[in-house]
Amino acid sequence: MLSAMTTLKGERRNALDALDTTALREAANWFIVLAGTANVIWQLSLPPVAYGVMESTGAGALFHDPKRRMRTTMGYIAVTMLGSADERAAYRAATNRSHAPVASAPDARVPYRAFDPQLQLWVAACLYRGAEYAYEQVHGPLTGLLREDFYRQGMVFGTTLQLPAEDWPATRDDYDAYWEATSARLEIDADAREYLSRVLRLEYLGREIPAPLLRWRIRMTAGYLGPRFREMMHLTWTAEDQRRFDRFNRRMARFQRMVPRAVRELPLTRQLRDVQRRLARGERLF
Repeated sequence: MLSAMTTLKGERRNALDALDTTALREAANWFIVLAGTANVIWQLSLPPVAYGVMESTGAGALFHDPKRRMRTTMGYIAVTMLGSADERAAYRAATNRSHAPVASAPDARVPYRAFDPQLQLWVAACLYRGAEYAYEQVHGPLTGLLREDFYRQGMVFGTTLQLPAEDWPATRDDYDAYWEATSARLEIDADAREYLSRVLRLEYLGREIPAPLLRWRIRMTAGYLGPRFREMMHLTWTAEDQRRFDRFNRRMARFQRMVPRAVRELPLTRQLRDVQRRLARGERLF
């Protein structure tokens, strides 16, 4: 009986890894990268996620090895959106090994566990929101059956972790309800804000960043965050900031529509090729 249940679970997992993401692939463009830091802030606005990241001392921690952290994060997004079933399965196995030791101390003020499906659901929901935003910036609003198809395919952001498919909200409207309900639990406290501000200032690179580039990065991230998250991060925003942000996005969207798919997808396909090379050589993904 146990063997049959294990086999069934494996078959279900294989089917999820093989999920068709043809619609989701249309969101693979430069906005995924441009809004990447804002997405991290969304994710870490849920305190257990924030403290799980902030208190991590493993080899893959951002401030310990930023190149590795950025490579594995972008690799995950590339594999979920563009990868094969085997590549998703391999990336999940690597993620499992990385996440296994990530758990709070028994007396922690903010308890967390990397394998907590509710925390994984929030991370996946943020990644999905970023993909939907990237799609709509370039192609316009998702509507009707395409909206639901795109959304259903977005569950790979969670199932390529350990999230059970049944935990993904059933419809796009259910997702909105989940987002609104979870928003009531969001908080960026002083410690998390300081950590995220250091991320925003690129301090993990360990070198001086030109002031104009930092100002541009902070302004663009503030724009992609949206009002609620800007407020939690104590970031100012003016009508002029909004005009400049909108103008940049219009121009970037026009550029994305003009260039071939290979150029649009380049930030992700480059990472996917790295994953494929590592798998072919038998190297560790993380």
